[in-house]
Amino acid sequence: MPWLRPFLIALTFLTRLPAPAPTPVDEHESGASLVAYPLVGAVIGAILVLLALLTTPLPNLLQACIIVAAWIIITGALHIDGLADSADAWIGGLGSRTQTLAIMKDPACGPAAVTAIVMVVAIKIAAVMAIIEAAALLLLLLAPIVARAGLVVLLMTTPYVRSGGIGESLSLYAPPLQALGSAALITFIIALFNGWAGIVGVIAGSLMLALAQHSMVRRIGGTTGDTAGASVELTETAALAAAATLVASSW
Repeated sequence: MPWLRPFLIALTFLTRLPAPAPTPVDEHESGASLVAYPLVGAVIGAILVLLALLTTPLPNLLQACIIVAAWIIITGALHIDGLADSADAWIGGLGSRTQTLAIMKDPACGPAAVTAIVMVVAIKIAAVMAIIEAAALLLLLLAPIVARAGLVVLLMTTPYVRSGGIGESLSLYAPPLQALGSAALITFIIALFNGWAGIVGVIAGSLMLALAQHSMVRRIGGTTGDTAGASVELTETAALAAAATLVASSW
């Protein structure tokens, strides 16, 4: 099964789920694993749907809090850490590329980081609660897939500004047509399964990704591991909130 090794490499990098870690992994295999990123998003989403079904007897707000907490735990807070570092850097960098990159490497967590985390988590909880109330649990599959498909697009189309980082090997050695093709195909399928809410979620996530990418290129000339992680959180939040708004309304 030639697809299994790239999938396991992607799964063990993007999540903390118990899975056999392929070793050793060279740069070419790391790049090839980019093709499987949307599939990892599907795994995360499937776990969230299952958790939603298992916690059905609980009050909706508590259920939503548990789902979002599990979401963060599954990923090992990998992307939310990038969001925190990026938020501090964008505010504290004061428009300077050098200062922004320097702050991003500082492990300390400032007010901007805390604010960004609280806002994203709060919006996700509210959106998940709306999805639960609308009995549209398949939408929980949407955001993780869209965000990781977006991560593929970001890494394939944006310069990586830190030499030697893992993002550099991903963008250099990933097969571009296969990576972008898998991202587009899986996103298209999940959008169709969720109807108009899925389509709106994909559009919102794509717009957020484009906005984040524009901001990265303008400020630092490309992306880093932290800004890539931030893009995942922002894309997830936008896709989830837009889809939840549609299913919760009478539009």
